[in-house]
Amino acid sequence: MSDLSFQLDSNPEVLHIFENYPDAVKPQMYQLRTLVLETVQEIESIDTLEETLKWGEPSYITKHGSTLRMDWKAKKPHQYALYFQCSSRLVETFQSVFGSTFQYEGKRAIVFDLEQKIPVPEIKACIKATLQYHKVKDLVTLGI
Repeated sequence: MSDLSFQLDSNPEVLHIFENYPDAVKPQMYQLRTLVLETVQEIESIDTLEETLKWGEPSYITKHGSTLRMDWKAKKPHQYALYFQCSSRLVETFQSVFGSTFQYEGKRAIVFDLEQKIPVPEIKACIKATLQYHKVKDLVTLGI
């Protein structure tokens, strides 16, 4: 992505993680990353996005947001996920707003099958709520 409207502070190890995903999942993981970057472009209040590793997983952090992580794991080779802070209201709010649009893993993740087409507007709404969580956490549906 060129001409970003925000500063991307990226740890070079993150791209190393993306490059080392198996070929079968690499496009999906890059798509999630692109969706995060596109969503941040749409949020005027975010001027810096930190792209780093947390627990060895690509993670995205903003000044007023909750950490957003993503990963694919060999023990569940046919799926990948976006991970959220389980002590937040994020996943329970996504379930109440989007219902069966997504598969959920408890209060911590939205899980995708490798062959699944990601519902882009809905996942962008989830990303937006996460990266602005401390600004929207008192709103009933987190601004969604």
